[in-house]
Amino acid sequence: MLAAIVALNLALVYMAVLFNDWNKLFYDALQEKNQAVFWTQLGRFSYLAFAFIVIAVYKFYLTQLLEMRWRSWMTRHTLQRWLSGQAFYRLELARFGAADPALDATPDNPDQRIAEDINQFTALTLGLSMGLLNSVVTLASFVGILWGLSGGFAFHVGAQEYNIPGFMVWMALLYCAAGSWLTHLIGRPQIGLNFAQQRVEADFRHHMIRVREYSESIALDRGETVERSQMESRFGEVMANYLRLIRAQKNLVWFTSFFGQAAVVFPFVVAAPRFFSGAIQLGELMQISSAFGQVQGALSWFVDSYPNLASWRATTDRLTHFEASLQRLEAAPPATALTPNSDLRTQDLRVALPSGVALLAHTALHAEAGERVLLRGPSGAGKSTLFRALAGIWPFASGTVARPLDTMFIPQRPYFPNGPLRDALAYPELPARYSDSQLQEALQWALLPDLALQLDHSDLWGQKLSGGEQQRLALARVYLKQPQWVFADEATSALDPDTETTLYQRLVDLLAQRGGGLVSIAHRPDVARFHTKTWLLEPQPDPAGARFAVVEKAL
Repeated sequence: MLAAIVALNLALVYMAVLFNDWNKLFYDALQEKNQAVFWTQLGRFSYLAFAFIVIAVYKFYLTQLLEMRWRSWMTRHTLQRWLSGQAFYRLELARFGAADPALDATPDNPDQRIAEDINQFTALTLGLSMGLLNSVVTLASFVGILWGLSGGFAFHVGAQEYNIPGFMVWMALLYCAAGSWLTHLIGRPQIGLNFAQQRVEADFRHHMIRVREYSESIALDRGETVERSQMESRFGEVMANYLRLIRAQKNLVWFTSFFGQAAVVFPFVVAAPRFFSGAIQLGELMQISSAFGQVQGALSWFVDSYPNLASWRATTDRLTHFEASLQRLEAAPPATALTPNSDLRTQDLRVALPSGVALLAHTALHAEAGERVLLRGPSGAGKSTLFRALAGIWPFASGTVARPLDTMFIPQRPYFPNGPLRDALAYPELPARYSDSQLQEALQWALLPDLALQLDHSDLWGQKLSGGEQQRLALARVYLKQPQWVFADEATSALDPDTETTLYQRLVDLLAQRGGGLVSIAHRPDVARFHTKTWLLEPQPDPAGARFAVVEKAL
């Protein structure tokens, strides 16, 4: 497809050569009042114009099609890498000050880079590269024509006479070289401003998305004034940077407009003496003007394309920055080595905060099948962080974690995709894997009988359901999939005591039937009776070492 687009671009240049030849014949016929040649050339123009239109339409169509396919491939490829190895999770941790050794500079707004920057990159790369190709081929096609038409320029220095052959070609080179240099000096600030504009636009849009996601909490807190102030502040940054960009573009437009208008009359000024002396006719003058315009336009590609080049440079910088971050993440070995095992074991496990402060060091934990462990400790001790390390997603942990493959983790804030309820229940698996009766039975077990008849109802489940309903829906996933081991982080904290007791008992019965185990984080005393032992995070006196150590106690 790219070869076809290149061929069509070359065909357009060839059409320009034919039009240049037509200019001479047509305007000579006008000057000579040759009616027969005039009508002949008008007829020739009709089929030249038709051929030009066909080539231009298919060049546009194939270019857009190639751009779409290239964007599709790049987007799928980048999404696959962003969503592999918890890269999306590690990038967000590092974005807010986490000292991830694999990331020295974290890219902001990866969603904007994937959705918009890739689109701009493919469009601008194709447009600019085809424009450059067009200019090079046009220059090669017309420079010889202009050289032959322009003649020499003779001048005297003292008694010595000098002659510059192809004078119009040298004037075009000098004119465009000076224009390109000045354009770069004037337009260079646009590169940084375009980069910043994409960032502040994405920050503004991201904050509005967060208001949508947390609309209920913001409404309950009457936080509209604060949110409006923050959004106006972000929008103010958008407008301030945009104003700076407009001013930079205004300076460039001043120059490029002058440059373009001067180029219209420049060839006539230079060639006028030869026309008025009778050395050339009107047709040849128009042919010189056309050829000069083509050569000057080809040499002015940099001048004409500078705003797009500045935008392309900013977009490419953002994508290469994102690409470099993904490459570093892919090259970095996993902090915690996960190995399959029939029970849960850790060896030399070290867990730290993103700031680098050590929470646990040289920790060895063991829970056999059939055991149910309650993880306890003061608030802020790092229970959820240890939970993430056992899951193998915490990048600031090291050591070995061995656990069964058939394991489910229930986080404090479970995620539910928008759409049909069956999708939210079966997540991350496809709902087609389960029958309606299985899905409905899981909801019944989770004490959600009203939802059992709404499997095909689409909604924003993460916002519509109350906190307790969301926790029950997360447990319904466990009842549906029946894993061997479950790790639950405050999985019933929003439930009343009776509901919590019922659901925990069903969870324990399920795991006993599967011959597995349970690790829970919970603060309520009623939950403790469902466990056989406790891992207690106790503060350590040595400030230079880890803050806590895990002490095992029987229940």
